[in-house]
Amino acid sequence: MIRHLIWDVDGTLFDTYPAIVRAFLLALEDFGKSDSPHHVEHAAKVGLTFCASQLAILHDVPEGALGDRFGELYSAIPKSVQLPFDGVKAVCERVLARGGSNSIATHRAHESAEELLLTHAMRHMFTEIVGGDDGFPKKPSPESFLAIIGRRALDRVETAAIGDRDVDIQAGKAAGIRTCLYRGGEGEYSANLVFSDYKELLLYLEED
Repeated sequence: MIRHLIWDVDGTLFDTYPAIVRAFLLALEDFGKSDSPHHVEHAAKVGLTFCASQLAILHDVPEGALGDRFGELYSAIPKSVQLPFDGVKAVCERVLARGGSNSIATHRAHESAEELLLTHAMRHMFTEIVGGDDGFPKKPSPESFLAIIGRRALDRVETAAIGDRDVDIQAGKAAGIRTCLYRGGEGEYSANLVFSDYKELLLYLEED
């Protein structure tokens, strides 16, 4: 039985990429440049630092200045419009109802992840948060997962990772737990479950 879930944030718990992409496009406009939303989203899903670096090289603008401007513009977008995906709350509630726990392992800064949860009245659903500024190597390293597993004494057999990218799946597999890929292709690192609707994940948990 899966009783414990370790969640990614961006593109998994919350639909934040539209706001992230908008902030990058507006930042480029400040330098008189433009790009396609699809290209920016693809780069942002690798990582925000990677995205800023790639856009800076491609458009010949200062990386530091572009990154700083992105940060200012993204911070100005209300967390209230960066919504949890449909069905996320139901899954979190079901996990708690069966005596399990929800945790977070994200590249997003710890405080920013907290703000999203608080804005959408979800903070009480999560027992542990490991953010990108908490000192652990980034995924696909399993270290953030292992820290949560160790702190909470989680049984690996009863624990699963949920993310929207291969790095989430790689990290979960390396940590010795099951993996669930949301809205992704199976890719090289196929997950135990690939799903596009949280009703599918809920059913998976119920049938497990």
